[in-house]
Amino acid sequence: MSKILIAGAGGAPSEGVINSILMGKKNETVIGMGSEPTDLFLSKASKKFYIPYANSPEYKEKLLQLLNTEKPDLVHFQNDLEIYHASLIREDILATGTKLFMPDHDVIDTCVFKYKSYEAFKKAGITVPRNIMINDENDLREAFKALGKEDGKIWLRASSIGGGGKGAIPTNDFALAKAWIDHYKGWGDFVAAEMLTPNTITCLTIWHEGNLVVAQSRERRSWTHGNRSISGVTGVTKVGVTCTNDQATEIAINCVKAVSDKPHGIFGVDMAYDFNGVPNPTEINISRFFTTVQFFTEAGLNMPEIFKDIALYGEFPDLENKINPLPNDLMWLRGMDTAPRLTTAEGIREEITFL
Repeated sequence: MSKILIAGAGGAPSEGVINSILMGKKNETVIGMGSEPTDLFLSKASKKFYIPYANSPEYKEKLLQLLNTEKPDLVHFQNDLEIYHASLIREDILATGTKLFMPDHDVIDTCVFKYKSYEAFKKAGITVPRNIMINDENDLREAFKALGKEDGKIWLRASSIGGGGKGAIPTNDFALAKAWIDHYKGWGDFVAAEMLTPNTITCLTIWHEGNLVVAQSRERRSWTHGNRSISGVTGVTKVGVTCTNDQATEIAINCVKAVSDKPHGIFGVDMAYDFNGVPNPTEINISRFFTTVQFFTEAGLNMPEIFKDIALYGEFPDLENKINPLPNDLMWLRGMDTAPRLTTAEGIREEITFL
């Protein structure tokens, strides 16, 4: 029986993957590792191992020690920081006999640094909001002048490794923007961009040696605790809905090809609609599944199972449609300390009495 090690165990992004693998047909052993003991305690992994954060000096030694001791057949990482640092030592990981299913490191580097991916999208001719790297106050003034629309607002965010809308803020106030960047020590890292609409769509894809295996899209209707974030973005979807948007799919595939000549592994393309209704890519979540991946699993498309079957056994899915195989308008509802539910708008209306 194969053994799979999932990093970040106990956190929502990794538990969706763990749950999906446990729901699969092959009954592999799933063990977990992570850097937050209280998260690890909550994991459904059969064994749980604490290791330091990926950017600490001890990480490599502890990871290789765990791989040599437990001898998992496959290891998978679920956050940008760990993906980046593990990718740097991939040859050491492979030397333990543990398999990886990851894009090349230069692809990972391009995607975890958002300005690099922006440049790749732009070079490929993909419609994308103009970005300006903020190195100093003059760049910030230029950003307000060049990017601010009628209300003068621009979108600021960190370009460096990190998810959940790291450092994101919409503002038309120069003093606030300067103080915000000062607070994050973000000069030379923050990027300003034209404002897009709050409407978003994500296309999650798996590729193998340049060939698309499967792609599924979902729109995000709201963010969990979005009203508690200054940007309105938390990186945690509250309501997700399956959808088919041929234009968004085409853009997503073009984005993947813009960052990799031979895509291999997981590419999740986040897009926001501009005021002309065109999906604009904002980032690629590279080599990881999004937090709501269990949504697709419950709906009938187990992408973590597809991923590990390719990596471990060379088995590919038999899908009638490899692009958006799920029905449209399925809804995944999530909340704090309550189990998520798969439903439809009609299902909500049937269960709730509206007075």
